[in-house]
Amino acid sequence: MPEAEKSAEELLNRTNEQAVERAFGAENRNKLIDQYFVSSRNSIEAAGAWQHVYRLLLWSDPTTGLAHCYESDKSQPGKPWYARSLAFHSWLADGFGVQPAVLAKEIDWLFVKACSDLAAAAVKREERLASAASRQRAPYAGRAFPEPGADPELAGIIQDVMRPYLSGAPSDAEWRVLTQKVRQFLAVQNKRKNLVGEGFEDVLAQVIRRACRLSNSSVQSRRLLYEIPGFNRARSGGKENKVDLAINQPSMRTIVTAKWSVRADREKQFASDYEEYCNAESEGKKFNYVFVTNEFDPARLMRACDALFRNNLMFDYIVHINTSAVMAAYNVPDNPSIDKTRERVFQHIREGRLISLENWLDLIVRQ
Repeated sequence: MPEAEKSAEELLNRTNEQAVERAFGAENRNKLIDQYFVSSRNSIEAAGAWQHVYRLLLWSDPTTGLAHCYESDKSQPGKPWYARSLAFHSWLADGFGVQPAVLAKEIDWLFVKACSDLAAAAVKREERLASAASRQRAPYAGRAFPEPGADPELAGIIQDVMRPYLSGAPSDAEWRVLTQKVRQFLAVQNKRKNLVGEGFEDVLAQVIRRACRLSNSSVQSRRLLYEIPGFNRARSGGKENKVDLAINQPSMRTIVTAKWSVRADREKQFASDYEEYCNAESEGKKFNYVFVTNEFDPARLMRACDALFRNNLMFDYIVHINTSAVMAAYNVPDNPSIDKTRERVFQHIREGRLISLENWLDLIVRQ
């Protein structure tokens, strides 16, 4: 590929990536979260906090059309988690007071808004790039060079499927626009993990501040451990880890591990993180270690509830966004039998080991 053509394509790709990063980055994400809560007419209370979390972050699985509560490949029709996803979707629609068919419009607010910001930035970006690309391509005019962003293979796949329904043949420029939009859609979907990663931490921080009436400085996300009052730096040469959330109240310090879902490697990290926190604690005072999640897998929830550190329960509280959602997903109408793992989760809920976000926020207020 000639250098001019290569440079134009590299510029286009780099600018695309930068636009996505800005739209889904921390600065814009927090601006949008602020915008959401400011636009809420009522004050944020513990009882309705779960709805705000789900409105902001929960999404519909595009392969099933149902609210996402478990891994997509295991939630397809005919598999056990499809029935549980149906039960969760039904419960959530009832909770929001809408019909199941329109539930998708009630959730995924943060992702939709970030995409909207990205689209607005894309229009301005393409206007700037068109002029630059035209100058770079000028020396090769008339030689039928491929246009930046063209994807004949993807266009061919779409054309093969849609040909019976097309009354005419779209132009090359129209195919190019379509394939660019498809590629951008796929790139943006990959950014969703940012919203249920750091975005989950940011949403929780806002919910805690507003529902518990705490200051911004009392609830902080992604802080280095030594920046939290009463904790030292890591040992010389050690890696300085960031804490997902830290809540600093006069009566209690709380370190929060916030994970929308749980992978095996994350489970192994809980104990090593906690050991680091214990070793770094410098005031000889108790601090709470809390796990907040939207995980629905019963085995993972059970392991979190039962996790030990030096023969004591590791987490002071295991918090699910809504334990009623967990119970709804497990109580599938056409399969009422409950296995031992799910029954163990039910037991943890009954005994207060696994609590809801509402219950935890109430505890924070009382501390």
